[in-house]
Amino acid sequence: MRKILFVLPLIFSCAFAHAADYRAALVADMNTGRVLIAENANQTNYPASLTKIMTLYLTFDALEHGRLHLDDYLIVSTSAAAAAPVKLGLTAGTKIRVEDAIIALAVYSANDVARVLAENLKGGKEGTFASLMTRVAREIGLSHTNFENSSGLPDDDHLSTARDIALLSMAVYKHFPQYWKYFGIKTWTYNGKTYTNGNRLLETYPGCDGMKTGYTNKSKYSLVATAARGGNRLISVVLGAENKDVRSSVSARLLNRGFEMLNNGGKSTGANQTPTTAPVTSPIVQKYASDAPKIQYSTGGVGVQFGAFSSVDSANSMISRVQKVLGASAHVEPTGTGLYRVRVNGLSESAAQNLKNRAISAGIDCYVFH
Repeated sequence: MRKILFVLPLIFSCAFAHAADYRAALVADMNTGRVLIAENANQTNYPASLTKIMTLYLTFDALEHGRLHLDDYLIVSTSAAAAAPVKLGLTAGTKIRVEDAIIALAVYSANDVARVLAENLKGGKEGTFASLMTRVAREIGLSHTNFENSSGLPDDDHLSTARDIALLSMAVYKHFPQYWKYFGIKTWTYNGKTYTNGNRLLETYPGCDGMKTGYTNKSKYSLVATAARGGNRLISVVLGAENKDVRSSVSARLLNRGFEMLNNGGKSTGANQTPTTAPVTSPIVQKYASDAPKIQYSTGGVGVQFGAFSSVDSANSMISRVQKVLGASAHVEPTGTGLYRVRVNGLSESAAQNLKNRAISAGIDCYVFH
């Protein structure tokens, strides 16, 4: 399985003005993956609607592999129509075009539309889509993230970090640049109503071209912002801000300092300026590979499980063994209880039994599931 490669994170701290007004912050160079400034970057937080970045990542992957097309229409289920606000207010049984669904998430962060995408991409079940989200998160280097739904609606086990969100956002930019434009849309009109992007920096910060806002009562206000200047491109992440003004102002300060550092060879320009910078000679993120991971969707039917493991590394070792010995492509499915199942999905009954028999003959324990 192809993966984006990252080095292990190193934690740096910095002293922002009004740091008590938010929980975590980070700014990184998107061209190199190098973190320039970080505070509490590996501290887990509730990502709220920043979750939808992953929902869109998987949607873009489906577009690229022909499972979806921009002009396709998706059916709205009763469950999707009942999603909590913020939402478009779609009626059960109606349809929404895929491109409209993408824009509804990028601009308005519509929870009902997030569930529509999840259910249509993963056999009608948002929970199984969330398991896919977590598995793919591991594949692209997100080590402290767990998704329980497609929208970011409150769940105590639905967690991420500033570092992971930065990596996910950079993966979208690297793997699906043709769809990046959706994150920069400032206003969008649908069914006669106009929606405004909550990312204020699109209007106020020179060079800002994305990316996503988030809010719940528990998560507070969060913002991922990206901007390009003079050949440099930066991403900032602010989590848990007290209000919209704080998340915008801290993001702008992060971006300003980041560009200032790059223009001065990666060095801070003065002790009296805030925020204080982390040492940029010790990157926490390595420049990622060009290839996106191969995302495998379960197609239902029958499958074979090759164990459940307490760590991703152990699960990946089994995946390698299954590939080497049996020539089968397995994947990891988080159970939500701290275990990682290794499975081959979407088989016929006869194919599953055949794979099981070959595995047992080779000394690999497994069982067929339905």
